[in-house]
Amino acid sequence: MSDPVLIAKGATDICILPEMMSRHGLIAGATGTGKTVTLRILVEGLSRIGVPVFLADIKGDLSGIALPGGGNPKIDERIQKLGMTDFSYGGYPVIFRDLFGEAGHPVRTTISEMGPLLLSRILDLNETQAGVLSIVFKVADDNGLLLLDIKDLRAMVVHVAENAGAIKVKYGNVTTASTGAILRGLLALEEQGADRFFGEPALEVTDMIRMVEGKGVVNLFAADRLMQSPKVYSTFLLWLLSELYENLPEAGDLEKPKFVFFFDEAHLLFNDAPKALEEKIVQIVRLIRSKGVGVYFITQSPSDIPEDILGQLGNKVQHALRATTPNEEKAVKTAARSFRQNPAFDTQKAISELGIGEALVSVLDGQGTPTPVERAFIIPPTSRLQPLSGDERKEIMKSSPDAGKYDTAIDRESAYEKLALRAEPEKESEPEKKKRTAPTTGRTKTGAPSRSGRADQPMEIAGDIAKSVARSVGTQVGRSLVRGLLGSLGGKRW
Repeated sequence: MSDPVLIAKGATDICILPEMMSRHGLIAGATGTGKTVTLRILVEGLSRIGVPVFLADIKGDLSGIALPGGGNPKIDERIQKLGMTDFSYGGYPVIFRDLFGEAGHPVRTTISEMGPLLLSRILDLNETQAGVLSIVFKVADDNGLLLLDIKDLRAMVVHVAENAGAIKVKYGNVTTASTGAILRGLLALEEQGADRFFGEPALEVTDMIRMVEGKGVVNLFAADRLMQSPKVYSTFLLWLLSELYENLPEAGDLEKPKFVFFFDEAHLLFNDAPKALEEKIVQIVRLIRSKGVGVYFITQSPSDIPEDILGQLGNKVQHALRATTPNEEKAVKTAARSFRQNPAFDTQKAISELGIGEALVSVLDGQGTPTPVERAFIIPPTSRLQPLSGDERKEIMKSSPDAGKYDTAIDRESAYEKLALRAEPEKESEPEKKKRTAPTTGRTKTGAPSRSGRADQPMEIAGDIAKSVARSVGTQVGRSLVRGLLGSLGGKRW
């Protein structure tokens, strides 16, 4: 049994019970009130008890978690003020990850893995355009055409547009306007650099769930650059959350979580989200606890979170909110109502009075009931507040268990190559035909051999594409493609 995780000190010590940390949580408060330090405290506490976590480094200031702290007068002052005589500094095992492959190991998935629903959100498609994208995926699935990267999807969209008349009978109407919108969206995605997210080798969620010398690994995702594309950022995190849900087995009630996922700038997830997507997000948050995964949302105000999700967040830390406008006053009232009230003070008034590093805290007790809200000071972090230098980051990456596994992109045979092959002239000379149908070896984007099959491989049925996708991600998906709650490929074995 792991010890409770100390997070704050008020009239008493405030701790979160490990068995209740998969009941989800919320860290809220205005900019500059201490949310990032609270996030660190939770991450450090989880790592110490052997729980791996994922969090996005939005401001580029969390990398110091990898090394012990010390030499900070403000931290020393807080330690003395809170009477923490047993305080000691320490660092935590970190794996750096980066969609762009610059500040960490590259993070990729395949187009087929993400599915049409989430991709429609990234491409900012309307309902009609999203419907056409779903047709594109269905045609690809039914014809054994793997969609691995952007060029595969672009080729498939063009193929569907050129054959719209024949496709209409079985799949529905495909308009030039909709296919044009999808192609423009893909171009914009490439211009943002986010196309690097699609390809192989794809991230395996098992690589995030690790321990090093008894401590849970901190998967730190560099998101400062990605935040320039907020919808891509939020949809990427949603995809990762859905991957955890689809891949992990049922776990029931555990002594501590298998994994904890921190969703920073959580309001971006729900901005302009269609009602159907929001309902699916609510469903995943509700169900993923049974997989041993806790989800913690970090945002300015609880009012940023839909009521159906807010009601599922058992552990709450509320930093200061200022109320100078009617909307801000409403947000403060919402925050106050989300707590179990404490007769010792006025919760709504306290929210506007809190100082930096001070918070209102309520956690779940051993029976899963929220404790009355307490006013307390968040304890200081044990890791280094100063970000790592470039050289320090590189040294840690060299010794990473994922070093070399994801760093080189692979471009194997998929929809783009097969559609190009079908477009070749029907009449060829015999030498040309033999040359074309000879076994070929694909190349990686850096020139290394890849895992391609034969160039003349016939079109697979749905079962064959499922097996091909399975080979690409190292999992077993069975005889046919099974898409999960968010349209990503589900039904995988742990």
